[in-house]
Amino acid sequence: MDLEIKNLCVEVEGKEVLKNINMKFEKGKTYAIMGPNGSGKSSLANTICANPKYKITKGKIILNGKDITKTTPDKRARLGLFLSFQYPEEIPGASLTNFLRMAYNNLHEEKLNPMKFLKLLKEKMAELKMADTFRRRYLNQGFSGGEKKRCEILQLSILEPKFAILDEIDSGLDVDALKIVCDMINKIRNNKKEMTTTLITHYNKILQYIHPDKIYILYNGKIIKEGQKELAIEIENNGFENIIKENDK
Repeated sequence: MDLEIKNLCVEVEGKEVLKNINMKFEKGKTYAIMGPNGSGKSSLANTICANPKYKITKGKIILNGKDITKTTPDKRARLGLFLSFQYPEEIPGASLTNFLRMAYNNLHEEKLNPMKFLKLLKEKMAELKMADTFRRRYLNQGFSGGEKKRCEILQLSILEPKFAILDEIDSGLDVDALKIVCDMINKIRNNKKEMTTTLITHYNKILQYIHPDKIYILYNGKIIKEGQKELAIEIENNGFENIIKENDK
């Protein structure tokens, strides 16, 4: 799935959080959006997925040649957009199984009955090394940070979107959990080669497991640099400070 962002400006409660953003994402490729805290990374992700809190004041979002700037969140989800949240919400009363089966059946023409879906769910949970008891628990309620992130990847694995944005999926994960999650993401990418994947992160560590085709650096609501894996190594060695200084010259 190809997605293009043209001259995008976004406000939240009257404050400009994104400034003339121009980006291109090609079908089947992997991207990383990096930058320090408060640089606008999550704002960009939420804008792409039509969070109504983020008001577009200028520019367009083009998906496969079609302007979706004014398209609603549910329609964007049906078009194949997926966002794993940085801070997943707890949903009391909705079991993980029922939530995911409803989401799956809403997005797929071929509906799965409870028994067929349960078989699929158990397979995916086993791959993520998630205990079977998780499927009976309310979504994210009482989950640790790492457990919530595994649930986000479980959703990704089951829903198989065309364009996936993973917002700081590496935060709150220890080394072993990060490797399990990254292995699962890579498996999904290998099985669904046309899926476009975008990682939002502060750190280079996740990029040692998932190799992006292109990296964008976001700072103060603007794209200040773009490059390939060498750029991630530069950030690992020197932080964002030198890049920000170059941009301020």
